[in-house]
Amino acid sequence: MNRTVIALGFFDGVHRGHGALLEKTAARARELEAVPAAFTFDRPPKEVVTGRPVGLINTPDDRRDLMQRLYGIRQVIIAPFDRAMMTMPWQDFIDDLLIGTYGAVHLVAGHDYHFGHRNQGDPDKLLSRCRERGIGCDIIPQVTRDGITVSSTYIRKLVAAGDVERAAEFLGHRHCLSRTVEHGQRIGRTIGIPTVNLTMPERVLAPAHGVYITRVYLPDGRSFAGVTNVGTRPTVSDSGAVSVETFLLDFDGDLYGKRIRVEFCQRLRDEQKFDSLEALKAQIRENIRQTRDYFAAESTRG
Repeated sequence: MNRTVIALGFFDGVHRGHGALLEKTAARARELEAVPAAFTFDRPPKEVVTGRPVGLINTPDDRRDLMQRLYGIRQVIIAPFDRAMMTMPWQDFIDDLLIGTYGAVHLVAGHDYHFGHRNQGDPDKLLSRCRERGIGCDIIPQVTRDGITVSSTYIRKLVAAGDVERAAEFLGHRHCLSRTVEHGQRIGRTIGIPTVNLTMPERVLAPAHGVYITRVYLPDGRSFAGVTNVGTRPTVSDSGAVSVETFLLDFDGDLYGKRIRVEFCQRLRDEQKFDSLEALKAQIRENIRQTRDYFAAESTRG
């Protein structure tokens, strides 16, 4: 069994607060010559307990990718939050699951971390139990920015409002969505602006409907500037289904069936219904110009 240092949390958004936790985990793992790991759940415990859906910043896959890519976490354990997990005594969560099953030699948690049946486990109990079991434990204080506590709840509000630039400040990275490209209605091809189409995953919060400057990462490591429409495409569709549709600048190829990552840089405008495809095309061309200007300015800053 691997010896692990395990970060504990739900990690929605993998924001700067989580980052402090994950950086400590990676540092402790280097000291102890152990595997840096994170333990999280497939769905929010709060949603299961209250029965009220929680719109998430990321899919579980994106959470895993962010932890591995940005913080060097090598093992991400995404456990089902089921009846057995919900009713597990807090002592068993530490002794049987984290130490017994996953080989924890050190645990890292946030100042407000609760766990076990009826959330009876808290940071103080975690510290004392780790001492009893002879393993290390770090509790990370809250992280603030501009006098505001960095939290998934606050970042969700920013994403829902389309304020992806401020969200990036609190996340420590751009808000992103990774999905497999699906076939769309191919309207873009008919106006000479072909797009790649992604569907919004269930339970994941869509950024406010509108048009965004984006950066799109392909499986082969290349990235392209993009113009992304989030919404229902009222000019060409009346289905009401939310899609994420991106035109990649200077890209020629077929991405159908490929998994891509879209990172949201800046919101340009609301989604709107145009009187004609010609008017839509003219507006997209203007958004392409704005996108080129954005990345040109970024490269000179950079």
